[in-house]
Amino acid sequence: MEWLNYRHLYYFWTVMREGSVTAAASRLRLAQSTVSSQLMLLEETLGGKLFQKKGRSLQPTDLGRTVFRYTENIFALGQELLDTVHDRPVSGPLRLAAGVVDALPKLVARKLLEPAMGLPEKLRLVCHEGKKEQLLAELAVHGLDIVLTNAPAPAGLPIKAYNHQLGECGVSFFGVHSLAKGLRTGFPGSLTGAPILLPTPFSALRGSLDLWMESLRIKPFIVGEFDDLALLKVFGQAGDGIFAMPSVIEEEVRSQFGVEVIGRTEEVRERFYAVSVERIIKHPAVVAICKTAETALFANRPRPRSRR
Repeated sequence: MEWLNYRHLYYFWTVMREGSVTAAASRLRLAQSTVSSQLMLLEETLGGKLFQKKGRSLQPTDLGRTVFRYTENIFALGQELLDTVHDRPVSGPLRLAAGVVDALPKLVARKLLEPAMGLPEKLRLVCHEGKKEQLLAELAVHGLDIVLTNAPAPAGLPIKAYNHQLGECGVSFFGVHSLAKGLRTGFPGSLTGAPILLPTPFSALRGSLDLWMESLRIKPFIVGEFDDLALLKVFGQAGDGIFAMPSVIEEEVRSQFGVEVIGRTEEVRERFYAVSVERIIKHPAVVAICKTAETALFANRPRPRSRR
C-alpha cells in the first residue's frame, strides 16, 4: 500500500491557502527552502507538478487543483475527528460536493440543489461542472458526494454507480414577444419555418426534439446549435430564435430572460438523476434533494398521453 507524507501535504495546503511559498513559510515559521524542498518531495510522490510559474507568481496545475480539493476534505475531516473524540461540537458546516453535468441547465441544477441549501444545518456547497465521464471518475474516488445529470450513468462502468431518478417533465418553448406572438396560434405546427436555437446533436434533449419534430413533420429554420445551454438562452434573450427548456423551470426562464411561453409538449421528456456510489443515500443534503424532488418539485408534473 502506498503512503502519503501528510506533513508534505500540509505544507502544500498552506501554500495554496496563503497564495505563495513566502507567505506559507512565514506562517509555518520555516525557511522558504524547506517548504520548497518538501513540495518537491510531494511532487515526486504524486508523479507530477503541483505548480507552474506565471510571471512572478505560482499557479496551481490541474493536478494541484485536484490535490487541493482532497486536502481540504482531509484536514476538515481530521478536525472533525478531534472534535468527536474530545466530545466537542463538530466544527464547521455540513459539506456537499456536487458535480453538475454541463448539459444540465443551470436553473435546473439550482432548483435541484435548493432543498440542500434550506437544511437546518449550515451547508458548505462545493459545485464542480464538467463532462459526465469526468465527474463520474471523481465520484468513484469519493471526490464528489453526488452527480446531477439529465441522463443515467451508463451500464458497464468500472465503478458501482447508482442512478436515483429525481423526476421528469415536458419542455416549453420560449421566445421574445415579437417572435412568440405569431407562433402561439397553431402550435406546434407554427414552428415550421420559425428560427430556432437548438442544443448540439449529441445532447439527449436534441435527440428527443428531433424525433418529436420529425414525427409531426415540423421543419423549423435552425439558426444556431450550442453545447452551452446558458449561451443558447442568451441568444434567445436577444431575439435570435426560439428555444426549448424543461417545463420545471418555466417561470425562472420567463423571469430571468424576459421571454414568453409559446407552447408546451409532454411528448418530449427531460429526466433528471442523482448518481451516487451508494444504493441507500445517507448524506442528509442528498436525502433532502431526492425527497423534495419526489414529493414536491416533480410530484404534480403531467405525464404524456399514450398514443394508440
